[in-house]
Amino acid sequence: MATFLYKLGRFAFRRRRFVALIWVALLAVAGVGAATASSPAADSFSVPGTESQKAFDLLGERFPGSKADGATARVVFKAPDGQQVTAPAQKQAVEKVVGELKSSSPQVASVSDPYLAKGVAKDGRTAYAQVTYKVSGFELKDDARDALKDAAQHGRDAGLTVEIGGNALQAMPETGATEVIGIVISAVVLVITFGALIAAGLPLLTALIGVGIGVSSITALGSVLDLSSTTSTLAMMIGLAVGIDYALFIVSRYRSELAEGREREEAAGRAVGTAGSAVVFAGLTVVIALVGLSVVNIPMLTKMGIAAAGTVVIAVLVALTLIPALLGFAGKRVLSRKARKGNAAASEADGGKPNMGTRWARFVLRRPVAVLLAGVVGLGVIAVPASSLEMGLPDDGAQPTSTTQRKAYDLLSDGFGPGFNGPLMLVVDGRGGKDPKAAAAQVAGTVAKLDGVAAVTPPTFNQAGDTAMLSVVPKSKPSSTETEDLVHEIRGKAGDAARDADARALVTGTTAMNIDVSEKLNDALLPYLALVVGLAFLLLMVVFRSVLVPLKAALGFLLSVVAALGAVVAVFQWGWLSGLFGVEQTGPVMSMMPIFMVGVVFGLAMDYEVFLVTRMREAFVHGERPGQAVVTGFRHGARVVTAAAVIMISVFAGFIGSSESMIKMIGFGLAVAVFFDAFVVRMAIVPAVLALLGRAAWWLPKWLQRALPDVDVEGEQLQKHLAPEPAEERPEPVKV
Repeated sequence: MATFLYKLGRFAFRRRRFVALIWVALLAVAGVGAATASSPAADSFSVPGTESQKAFDLLGERFPGSKADGATARVVFKAPDGQQVTAPAQKQAVEKVVGELKSSSPQVASVSDPYLAKGVAKDGRTAYAQVTYKVSGFELKDDARDALKDAAQHGRDAGLTVEIGGNALQAMPETGATEVIGIVISAVVLVITFGALIAAGLPLLTALIGVGIGVSSITALGSVLDLSSTTSTLAMMIGLAVGIDYALFIVSRYRSELAEGREREEAAGRAVGTAGSAVVFAGLTVVIALVGLSVVNIPMLTKMGIAAAGTVVIAVLVALTLIPALLGFAGKRVLSRKARKGNAAASEADGGKPNMGTRWARFVLRRPVAVLLAGVVGLGVIAVPASSLEMGLPDDGAQPTSTTQRKAYDLLSDGFGPGFNGPLMLVVDGRGGKDPKAAAAQVAGTVAKLDGVAAVTPPTFNQAGDTAMLSVVPKSKPSSTETEDLVHEIRGKAGDAARDADARALVTGTTAMNIDVSEKLNDALLPYLALVVGLAFLLLMVVFRSVLVPLKAALGFLLSVVAALGAVVAVFQWGWLSGLFGVEQTGPVMSMMPIFMVGVVFGLAMDYEVFLVTRMREAFVHGERPGQAVVTGFRHGARVVTAAAVIMISVFAGFIGSSESMIKMIGFGLAVAVFFDAFVVRMAIVPAVLALLGRAAWWLPKWLQRALPDVDVEGEQLQKHLAPEPAEERPEPVKV
């Protein structure tokens, strides 16, 4: 592989105009596609195999045109202090808003009248109208949303407090200025690392080109592939981080080759052949982790993983081809001014002062046990909160207190009880039974007697009269464990009552769907972990020709990801330092967070493992002792890996400023996980373990050596390929 990549690097350097033109053309095509593409048809969220999804599918079949997963809005009214919404003046204002909502848009399916649908609280101060749309939240047109807001404002003008909940106002998340700050920090780190603006600018430029192509392609295909709004944000987040990192490693190796006296084209070829091999395998681990999300069998998560993996593939290709092409244009300006003038400090090999990476590696080699214990115990303490992990999916109760969705949520909780924010939908299928109406009545009566149920609405039948819908209001809030227990209890008791009446009962609705998703994710976590870690273990075994090094890499990753989950629990669930990170509402950790962190962080963590340890492996293969190889790896790689980690952390941390709680939590979790993995696991625990293992670290059974393919990441075959051939001995001419 190293030889092939060496030739690719030299080709891209020589044909730099052609290579650069291809990438610019791809960016232009993707940009035009994104600009002309229609918006996604829907932000669908299906969970195949769950009871809630079966109920949704049944509703779509038995109640045609009802759009069971259509957008909804709850318009909540509250009378001024000392007044009631049932007073003539207040009632007139409410009914005027309701009438306006009914005619606000052709996408409106129905609007309930609070006074006819028992939507007035017992104290008479609060009422709500339920607005149902014919389309999903992302199919809802802007004029329908504007009409909803205008109607609410007219109610406020009449003296009422009016707030809107539900997913009808769902919009694209805003990331805020902190995302830009993350890129600025990356630029500063690159300038400090390289000491040259051109060298610092290349990784940023190529990462932005790669992300531009990836995100534009996702936008262009969004309508066709039904991609969610979060997909492009995730692809941007990961694409920026790995794009900068991969380019950083190749530019750094190129500068090292120039410093050793190589010609520019030769230096580009060697940089791509050596550092490029590490980039390929690091990218493969990320792709495996992201594509592996498909084993969870949640289509939205699968699409997010595959789209992000595609962006990573683009980042790898950009690093292998566009970087050497741009290095050809840059000339020696990628070097610092001192290096260009020949005033660079002497290298360690020439008797120069040891750099920070060398000093740190020697410190760890002197005290490996102390460093290992400090790292493991420290991460273990941080991981303690993870034992209290509570998971759920965010609802309007997790929105910032300044939003109308959160205000509507609080008004409903105060006026009707917390369960009104997450009603359950009970579907009774009586087709094939003797008396569907009696079956629905029997199920409703059974459910109404349960302790956790606040109310059950009368059954609504379809046109055929064989299927009924009932709304069940819990006494507890949607994200509570009490509501989760109630859903299981309803499914048990209602299912038994339905079977007795020759029917079947299914529980669905947003709350039930969230509970089913959480359970599905929990069940999939261990199989997913085994699949991803297993595949990556085999890949790393091929890369490092070792059993213990990949094992150490996997165990170190698990330690860092559990510690990161502990930090997420402490901030987002317990509320520690919540003000610092802009967390206005604590609550359960998002259900997909653990499995998502496992997928993304594992791939990214292996980047540092590959970049740092391949240099050690390269030194060991070329004859250095194990301890010397560790020092050599840190001398050449510590500075660059540190810069890469700081860049990745700053990019992820930039998304903490998002208005979307899901994006905020993902950004925080990934930033913390990369910090732990890069600076504690890879920089401290890894050299300590390698120091203790010695030569055993690179042990591989002979039968396994023969079975595994030799991909030559350390460039041994490349060295042979580049070695000058011995001159042929020619006989001296004979004088006649």
